[in-house]
Amino acid sequence: MTNPILSILQPEISMRSGNSMEHHSLCCGTLPVSVNISCFPGKSRVSEVHLMIRPQRYASFDVQLEWVFQAYRNALISLGLAPGTAILRRFFTSDLSNQAAVLESRPFSNPRNPDVPCAISWVGQPPAFPAKAALWAYHVSDPDKDPDMIHRGTNVTMRRGDISHHWTTGLASISGEASYEQTRQIFNDYLEYLQAQNMTLAENVIRTWLFVRDIDANYPGLVVARREIFEDQGLMPHTHFIASTGIEGAHSKSEVKVTMDAYAISGIRREQVCFVEARDHLSPTHIYGVTFERGTQIAWRDRKHVIISGTASIDRNGKIVHPGDVSRQLDRTLENINALLNHAGASLKDMCGFIVYVRDSNDAGLVRRQMQENFDNMPIIVLTAPVCRPGWLLEVEGSAIVPASNPGLPAF
Repeated sequence: MTNPILSILQPEISMRSGNSMEHHSLCCGTLPVSVNISCFPGKSRVSEVHLMIRPQRYASFDVQLEWVFQAYRNALISLGLAPGTAILRRFFTSDLSNQAAVLESRPFSNPRNPDVPCAISWVGQPPAFPAKAALWAYHVSDPDKDPDMIHRGTNVTMRRGDISHHWTTGLASISGEASYEQTRQIFNDYLEYLQAQNMTLAENVIRTWLFVRDIDANYPGLVVARREIFEDQGLMPHTHFIASTGIEGAHSKSEVKVTMDAYAISGIRREQVCFVEARDHLSPTHIYGVTFERGTQIAWRDRKHVIISGTASIDRNGKIVHPGDVSRQLDRTLENINALLNHAGASLKDMCGFIVYVRDSNDAGLVRRQMQENFDNMPIIVLTAPVCRPGWLLEVEGSAIVPASNPGLPAF
């Protein structure tokens, strides 16, 4: 019997050389799962693919994870992507403490499986009902060479010529009970890794995600610790910070208050990196006491990446816009993101996908419908994860890719 998913996409969809982002949804046959895909087919023939997969029928966690696995495997077949092209898989779960054993039991979701050289991240952030599990997967496909991947514990490196891309997942510490001490230890451990790879926080780290258990109570300690570490490393308002999302998210161990994922690039040149702002729309973060960049763009020979940090309904003075109205806050947040993208020569249509965090799970359905009305087939995952200020009812993050012509820069 022919697999029903195989006829959905034409074989050339992800592999043809092209100039713009493509978005597709897949029909999964009898699998009660939604699969949305973005693909950037660069002129160099190196394609970047993002997949977001979410169950659409209630079931136990292990059953839903099996649906996700089958849909993911079938999507890769349909796209002509080898499993070894996977760079990152992040699993969002509804009750990570009780679901970690199931994730660990499966090779495709086990972060310490030596046979799977892919960065694997687990985050306790409930997907919108009825999903107990959801997946964001990122793949890089080069028809001229297989990925050169190195797996060291929770660190995965993709080497491409003189450039290496370093993904670190699940950094956590139980050194001290408070979020302040745990955050300092996480960054100290990460700094040791960077030093061993001849990298620094200021020159090489492109993006972080900081997941905080009970964010209303534990975020202030993280903020102070991060600011102190950054100052020690030369990261201040007059230099630069790092694109980031700081959001509620649980580790599988209840004593862990903070978990970090990070992305760094070794071999990158200073002229490749530019920090993105849109001060007519939203303020620099340091004016309300936090230390991250609104966005970062990285230029390559045939493309430009635009990384958008967690963004909320905020104005140029750092104040919340549309208090209490989640729908209007979403509109303003997307307006802010579009302003940041425009600064980098991109727009919302160039996004690889969106991760949307809502404070109140009852808002998830409305927010998902509103996003789908605006963006149709674009990969979107809506999660319950409170933002760092209670008045912000949601936050949105993502990344975009646009074509470029920079013959003097390294190839991606």
